[in-house]
Amino acid sequence: MVKFFLLFLITFTLSAQTPSPLIQKNCLDCHIQQKIPSELIYRRYLMQYSTHKSIREVLFSYLKNPQKRDSIMPKQFFLKFPSKDMVDLNDTLLLDSIDAYLDYFDIKKKLSFP
Repeated sequence: MVKFFLLFLITFTLSAQTPSPLIQKNCLDCHIQQKIPSELIYRRYLMQYSTHKSIREVLFSYLKNPQKRDSIMPKQFFLKFPSKDMVDLNDTLLLDSIDAYLDYFDIKKKLSFP
């Protein structure tokens, strides 16, 4: 029951926040158009790498040269969703977009205790 409540709370707070124009343009527009679940991807990265810094490094490396073998998603994911194309952003803009993406989905900023 507690897990369900926490999941509901996280989902509710994520849906209430408005994404920055940077991630809306560089990330979420494609995710929404292709129906790719951004929250699921973020949670997988968080479970695997756990820190903002390590997630940032892995995402940067993956987005510069996206290969299925380097993806955190299981092989079955690619049966339903397309493979990622190489990103055409310069390194600075890509890192800024990754930081904004991670900040947008950051669970620690969403939870508050009385």
